[in-house]
Amino acid sequence: MQSSPLSIAWKLLRPPTLTASIAPVLIGTGLALQGRPLRPLLFIAMLLASMLIQSAANMLNEYYDFKRGLDNAEMVGIAGAIVRDNVQPITVLRITQFTLLIAFLIGVYICAVTSWWVAVVGVLSTLFLYLYSGGPRPISYTPFGEVTAGLIMGPVIILISYFIQTESVTWGAVLASLPSALLIGAILMANNIRDIEHDIAGGRRTLAIVAGRSGAIRILATAFIVAYLWTIALVITHVLPTWALLVLLSSPLPFGVPRAFSKAKEAKDLQGAFKKTSATLIAYAFLLFIGLLIQIAVR
Repeated sequence: MQSSPLSIAWKLLRPPTLTASIAPVLIGTGLALQGRPLRPLLFIAMLLASMLIQSAANMLNEYYDFKRGLDNAEMVGIAGAIVRDNVQPITVLRITQFTLLIAFLIGVYICAVTSWWVAVVGVLSTLFLYLYSGGPRPISYTPFGEVTAGLIMGPVIILISYFIQTESVTWGAVLASLPSALLIGAILMANNIRDIEHDIAGGRRTLAIVAGRSGAIRILATAFIVAYLWTIALVITHVLPTWALLVLLSSPLPFGVPRAFSKAKEAKDLQGAFKKTSATLIAYAFLLFIGLLIQIAVR
């Protein structure tokens, strides 16, 4: 049965992964609102640009994985529109280019309203986007994918979102951005644990492969623990307000993820554990954003 254009678009965009682009914008904006009123158009522009860049990253990853012969119809997850739905690789590449063009135009607006230094960060982020999936030695094929993606999609986007609202960057914002780096890195780690056998066959050397399945699961669990403990420490040291502890309501989500990966025998179990990891980030970010808004309201 042939997939509909809508379902193919869904696979190309990989919506479950877009939490990695929505969450940091919410966090950065929430932090900025502690000292400045919201600039709504910039918030919307940043959110759209972040989601478009993440979508382009997903499609670029799809394109290069196909070119390297990594993807096949039996792979787990919603990726693989080229191998499963006969979408032409050139079509994926053109959609990626169009998506980046829209993101670029939004970026021009953001720079015109704030500072052209944002463009420098944007160019470097776009370079990373290419190097992550493309180039002679893609970052996604090495043990450094989780770290680099966590930093770019976490602190960098958070601090840009913060800067365009306040036109400054503080150490408090930097410190508050670090848990998201761990949680975004956890999404990549969960993805690589899920795909470990597939990636070994494709010649990848991800952190999950280097550490081994058990070691990767332990790293994933540690990332969750440190992210939440770091947030509590930020509240204790008054970097974040007390209401930021609302994020603890999301802690049951990742609690069972390491165990789920350890016990997973079938593809659906692996995918379920991955989805919980992705859901953790957006739940954490949304609750932190709500907590920051409450803090403003109760002043």
